[in-house]
Amino acid sequence: MTINEIMEKRNISKYRLSKNSGIPYTTLTDIINGKAQLEKCSAQTVYKLSQELHITMEDLLSPYLEKRCSFELFKSNVCHTLRELGDIDFIINTLQKNKIRTYYERKWYPECFYLLAMLDYISRIHDVPLCKEYSDLRRQSLKDVLYPASIVAAAAISNDEMVKQRAIAESIPEFMRFNIVENEVRNVI
Repeated sequence: MTINEIMEKRNISKYRLSKNSGIPYTTLTDIINGKAQLEKCSAQTVYKLSQELHITMEDLLSPYLEKRCSFELFKSNVCHTLRELGDIDFIINTLQKNKIRTYYERKWYPECFYLLAMLDYISRIHDVPLCKEYSDLRRQSLKDVLYPASIVAAAAISNDEMVKQRAIAESIPEFMRFNIVENEVRNVI
């Protein structure tokens, strides 16, 4: 969680956090507003904030250090993880790490819904009940259909929008629920 999210969750104002941590109000405001990067602040500043927010320094810095990769790379990484762990361990690992909720809270909706679709798809294949923790997310979807780059390229090269329609028709239902076109999660290179 970002500092803003932690403050909101714990109902702490900027003024109170500044006063209790000993960090100047203007410095704290600059960090919260993104004018100053937390990851470039002194260790002492990060330490004081983490102590006051009752969170480890690593957990405080984590959202600021994690960079978002391309969606195509993200999908590839998820598919490789599935292959490496196997289906059941993938389900367990995904639920333990709670990345679905983390992506949602960061507003990384394609990543959130792709991972949830994968979880639901693998659960269906193995007759594993769906995790109810994500029921609220299952009622949502991306505004626009998200096609794989290969489908977008094929449609553009052939000048044939039917390529996209065929891809939708062949897509795995759990992914289409979120407006994500995906038909192959096993044979990744």
